[in-house]
Amino acid sequence: MKKANARDKILETASRRFQLQGYHATGLNQIIKESGSPKGKEELAIHAVQYTNKYVQVQIKESLNKSSDAAQAIQYFIEELSKQFEHEESIAGMPVGLLAGETALINEPLREVCYAAFQDWEKLFREKMIESGFQEKQAGELAVVINCMIEGGILRSLTEKTSAPLQQIQQQIPVLVRK
Repeated sequence: MKKANARDKILETASRRFQLQGYHATGLNQIIKESGSPKGKEELAIHAVQYTNKYVQVQIKESLNKSSDAAQAIQYFIEELSKQFEHEESIAGMPVGLLAGETALINEPLREVCYAAFQDWEKLFREKMIESGFQEKQAGELAVVINCMIEGGILRSLTEKTSAPLQQIQQQIPVLVRK
């Protein structure tokens, strides 16, 4: 049987509660609690970051598998990412860097989940560079730099409503990622 999505769980729970208790006796908090949905804005944001983290990891892995050359593989990922910024409605996931910048000093659980996402993405870049012959220390440092460039490029692309900043980063990757 197919696993119910969050919307279906909420609707199923609401239907059951309305049937058992009636409309006026059923509270929204009761429906949310019983359906297992996130209980508040913070929990929802944490789940959104975790979802985006997994989504981005899949995108990175697919791109990195397109070439044995680390620079080309990373360029491919950035090229695919930049395509999202050609049309506003095609932007997938949430910009983790935006949430991190907004909440890091005031919300420790959100800071931690954003940091974990950054580390996961950097690990994939680092492993690809090690596989391509880079020393572990250099690969680790480059992975942080590349991720920071991409996150900055996302912010600029959102602000400018164009993919140009990410395309410029993509063009500079071979200059940065060389042995």
